[in-house]
Amino acid sequence: MGRKDEYYNKAKQQGYRARSAYKLQQLDDEADLLSPGDTVVDLGAAPGGWLQVAAERVGDGGRVVGVDLQAIDDLESHVVETVRGDMTEDRTRYYLRKALGAGEDERVVDVVVSDMAPNMSGEYSLDHARSIHLARQAFDTALEFLKPGGDFVVKVFDGPDLADFRADVGEEFQYVRAYTPEASRKQSSERYLIAKGRTDVPVTAGEEVELEIVDVGDEGDGIARIDGFTVFVSGAEEGETVRVRIGDVKPRFAFAERLAD
Repeated sequence: MGRKDEYYNKAKQQGYRARSAYKLQQLDDEADLLSPGDTVVDLGAAPGGWLQVAAERVGDGGRVVGVDLQAIDDLESHVVETVRGDMTEDRTRYYLRKALGAGEDERVVDVVVSDMAPNMSGEYSLDHARSIHLARQAFDTALEFLKPGGDFVVKVFDGPDLADFRADVGEEFQYVRAYTPEASRKQSSERYLIAKGRTDVPVTAGEEVELEIVDVGDEGDGIARIDGFTVFVSGAEEGETVRVRIGDVKPRFAFAERLAD
């Protein structure tokens, strides 16, 4: 039995809409992308195989929004919502923000995944260039919507433009590497770039800022938010506005010391 038959038949038996569902499973197993409660955006989501896998892995407390130019039949999951459109258009971005419940410029997404591919012409250099163009569209979406520390996965075709694109992605994340899932067809030149830890952190160590404490953590520290980024402030209570000095900074959060009033 060939590889195509193996994954095609497996998808039919297990109720997945496409054999590509196993690619996301293998990417997640390899890179620990999807966690319970995550918010995920899936670009190029039709017919919905990746949406099914993402919904299973984020669970009832998560949220998955798929975007595609094609209509996607409803999935029997309250976790999943779909938007039909082109991510280069403001209208589509508006409806994606609405589906996510996010305000303008608010970043609420934990993971952006993209399995987008161009219509194949049969001319390798053209197909490669088109794949990199789509990958850059997905990258722009990731930069706009990902929380600090968020992850990004995108399909590309191997070729001369890949190195520059990979370098650009690497500037915005803690690290990036290429991976080919077992479920990819043997003859395919597709690769997936896995980018971990969005590094657009809005504060720096030693910086002094004024913050509003919006919550209290399990350890009793006050919690402030800056563009979706969490700052823990010792000795602060909910409702206070305090001036702090930023200390240790991580991809998803930082610790701060309260300064004397």
